[in-house]
Amino acid sequence: MLKKLTFINQLKNLVHEPEKHTFLLAVSGGVDSMVLASLFRDFGQEIQDSKFRFQVAHINYKLRGNDSDLDQKTVQDFCEKNHIKFHLYEVSEKDQKPENSIQLWARELRYRFFKTIQEKEKLEFLVTAHHLNDQLETFIINLSKAAGINGLSGIPSHDNNILRPLLNFSKKEIYQFAELNHIEFREDLSNKKNDYLRNKIRNQIVPMLMETNDHFLDNFRKSSSLLNQTKDFVQKQIQEIENNLTVFNQDYKILSKEKLNQESDFVKFEILKKYGFNQEEEIPKIFKAENNSSFFSKEYQLIVNRDELIFISRSQEKKSDEEIVLIDHFDFSENQITINLVDHIESIDGINKGFEWDFDAEKLHFPLRLRKQKEGDEFYPTGFSGKKKVSKFFRDEKLSILARQKIWILADSNDSVLGVIPIRQDRRYAMNEKTKWSLKIFNEMNNEI
Repeated sequence: MLKKLTFINQLKNLVHEPEKHTFLLAVSGGVDSMVLASLFRDFGQEIQDSKFRFQVAHINYKLRGNDSDLDQKTVQDFCEKNHIKFHLYEVSEKDQKPENSIQLWARELRYRFFKTIQEKEKLEFLVTAHHLNDQLETFIINLSKAAGINGLSGIPSHDNNILRPLLNFSKKEIYQFAELNHIEFREDLSNKKNDYLRNKIRNQIVPMLMETNDHFLDNFRKSSSLLNQTKDFVQKQIQEIENNLTVFNQDYKILSKEKLNQESDFVKFEILKKYGFNQEEEIPKIFKAENNSSFFSKEYQLIVNRDELIFISRSQEKKSDEEIVLIDHFDFSENQITINLVDHIESIDGINKGFEWDFDAEKLHFPLRLRKQKEGDEFYPTGFSGKKKVSKFFRDEKLSILARQKIWILADSNDSVLGVIPIRQDRRYAMNEKTKWSLKIFNEMNNEI
């Protein structure tokens, strides 16, 4: 039974001391979201805390003519009556509707709108009105997709900053609460149509299942709880296995490729999926890949480095056009200028960070800058007779992809390579016995390798 007290207890299970947090409620005007908004309003009144803050967001998709406008009016009137800040997004011609995948388009649009409001108003949590019947429909959809335990566990009650406090309550219980508390709401008649898979499941399959057992939905509620507990247990075990495989975990994470390969396909998939590698056919390719091979997910780069798998957050990647101006001009009133690069040189396995290069300042074109390697870069490295492509130099030095990402190219205003930091200087610009003005670029010499 949905009661105010059970709802408040459910909300407190999702977020400790809700009165100290802020919320954005997604309200469509249907019975579920209007009950949700009413419960939040009543909670604020009962605790008599003026600091308890929530706001409401509504999207008018303009898909159902006057009915869409009446949905908007229902939500807007409720907010005005109860002095709740109301945010509206009205779909217009600039929001091009696709001929197919209307549901996906609408979902992306509303969550983008919600995120914008949260950032602008500094609202911590988004709250949606998903309920137990939604959970059952999602279970059936995922069952047809062989989604595994994560899919069968359904919609999470707390997913990052999204809360779903009605998830344990059935549609029937929500209707009963609305009727008992005289809550105004709108029925979306399009839900009666069977033009979408979810609607077919809702209108055809679920009623048949409910007829098989008077307690079907209650039993599903218990099963769903058990599945979520099982999922939580499995995830803890997976995390423990991952921790035992972790070789390094600071700026990036390194896992033992050899040890992970000894685990079951299920464990491999669950661990790699955390980093966005969720295509089963991709996993064998990772373990068979040659040294220095790279794989990319949306958030991570995976580098195969001998018996290791290195995961680097792509948010930490050096942009190819990132530059640091090192010196914009040379003061020829000075015989020598020195520049210490201690703040720019990262540790690279097998390479000494210390170096000291002396340049003939008259041969340089200022400003000088640090940048990342570009395709086609070439230079005349000291100790060699000819020129070399920087990419070939990296290969000859047997530098891993991870090491290459840490290396800076010293370039002049003509984009000529003056050196590969901290490994090799270009001999064409080096100081010699005829040099009058010198530029020394160095990093403290050390024995760190």
